[in-house]
Parts: sequence; C-alpha cells; structure tokens
Amino acid sequence: MSNNPIIKILKELNIDEEKIQELFKTLTESPMMAMSVIQKMGIPQEKLQQIMALVMTAPNIIKEAVDELGLDFSAVEKAKEALKDKLNK
Repeated sequence: MSNNPIIKILKELNIDEEKIQELFKTLTESPMMAMSVIQKMGIPQEKLQQIMALVMTAPNIIKEAVDELGLDFSAVEKAKEALKDKLNK
C-alpha cells in the first residue's frame, strides 16, 4: 500500500493503477491538463477538495507520488518554467 496520501485516496475510491499513473504523468507534463483528467475520474467533491488541500499545503507529496510511480519529476519543473514564462509575457 502506498504511503502517499493522494495515491491512498485514489485507491480508496477504486481508481485503478493505470488511471493514477495517467493522472500523475499528465501532472508532470501539464498541471492545467491534470485538472481536466482528475475531474473526469468522477471523484466525489469532498475527496477532490481533500486532494487539492494536500497539494496546496504539501506540494512535495506530488514529487513523492511521481517518484513512487516511477515517473520523471524533471518534467514537472519544465512545465512550471513554461507556465511562468507564459504568465510573464
């Protein structure tokens, strides 16, 4: 069982491993697109708020989840830089 609280919540909701991987892969590539993916998962509003609160208060848990799932966290950093560049134009 995962120690990551976001992954735990998703598994409690019977979200399969493939969808969890897809969500975090999308998150590493495009955080804005990840919002669309997570909304399509049919997560109850209170659980969705719980996940968002975790992300806002402890952003390091995203890195932990990405590492746990074996994804490339450097893509998250690139996406954040690209977003900053867009916002600064």
